[in-house]
Amino acid sequence: MLERGREMESLSYEHLVPIRHYVHQHPELSGQEYQTTAYLKAYLEKLGVRILNSGLKTGLIAEIGSGKPVIALRADIDALPIQENTDLDYQSQTPGVMHACGHDFHQVSLLGAAEVLKGMEADLKGTVRLIFQPAEETSEGASAVLATGLLEDVQAILGFHNMPSLPAGQLALRPGAMMAGVEKFKVTVTGVSSHAARPDLGLDTVVAITSMVQQLQTLVSRTVSPFETAVLSVTHIEAGSTWNVLPKSGFFEGTIRTFNPDLQKRLKADFIRVIEQISNSTGVMVQFDWGKTPPVTYNDKTLAKKVFRWSKSFAEVVEAQPSTAGEDFAFYQEKIPGVFAFIGSNGAADAPDLHHDSMVIDDAAFAVSVPYYVENALALLEKFSTK
Repeated sequence: MLERGREMESLSYEHLVPIRHYVHQHPELSGQEYQTTAYLKAYLEKLGVRILNSGLKTGLIAEIGSGKPVIALRADIDALPIQENTDLDYQSQTPGVMHACGHDFHQVSLLGAAEVLKGMEADLKGTVRLIFQPAEETSEGASAVLATGLLEDVQAILGFHNMPSLPAGQLALRPGAMMAGVEKFKVTVTGVSSHAARPDLGLDTVVAITSMVQQLQTLVSRTVSPFETAVLSVTHIEAGSTWNVLPKSGFFEGTIRTFNPDLQKRLKADFIRVIEQISNSTGVMVQFDWGKTPPVTYNDKTLAKKVFRWSKSFAEVVEAQPSTAGEDFAFYQEKIPGVFAFIGSNGAADAPDLHHDSMVIDDAAFAVSVPYYVENALALLEKFSTK
């Protein structure tokens, strides 16, 4: 493994830079990645990589090698509805759309890995399945890929996310929770409208909503252990349209996040209980809308320790600080043992973070991202083939 890692270090990834810049210039939103998919398919077909019939509307699944075991490598391909503000000579040519999360870097890293793996296909001890996943930003893509049935024979899956706070050359990893489980909630409250001078003739939705929001803030502070991490944030409230009328309805929305899957379930149940108690006491009606959001991105503890060790042959590997952002890679990990890492992509003290209109990726990061896929896929194939 160490010798392979040194060999990978000697490879040049300069040819991937203009490819990423091209992809960066042509971002597409979640579920609309038609041209991106066509570009990826053409590139892989030129390499001679097999494209599988997945039935996906956008995105694709391909594979290299044959037989078992099967290891999957995943990269997401969608962009964000953000107007780019970088002044790069390869900035987005699509108004209001930008690869502000670095998915251009992710997908081109997997293209680079495909090229290396294809070159050693005859020596692979099994199959490497390549997932170019759509719609990560809407948390819909991983579920769509799983629904194809093409991952049912996969023994392990690898993914990563670029991290602007880390320098190129660095890889961060840990067993267990890497990214938060996310709940997106919207609660619609319906009462009875009345004149503000006669609140006794109505059911006050404003009082009900404010009571709910206030009581919800005690869930984390008074029911979660101080040794756990959790957050419940109400971020948007709307009710009424004028000063002298009690509104018939209103709503509030926000998010719950934690690194403990059991705590995530318990907080959601407690959230519902609090809302229903206040609904019963005030007489208003409530409706819950829960968005499509990912569970905790939770690394398989055994595999994560192995990937941590294996990755030292090509990167500076450090203990990861878990992120409170969400990642739909977690849906794969519910079905398949998986490892998700952070790969340094900038490292400057003032580097804009993910989802920022000025985020810039250091292309030197390919020297870690491509070997991350290749070396760990090879090691996992060997591990599972000797079982």
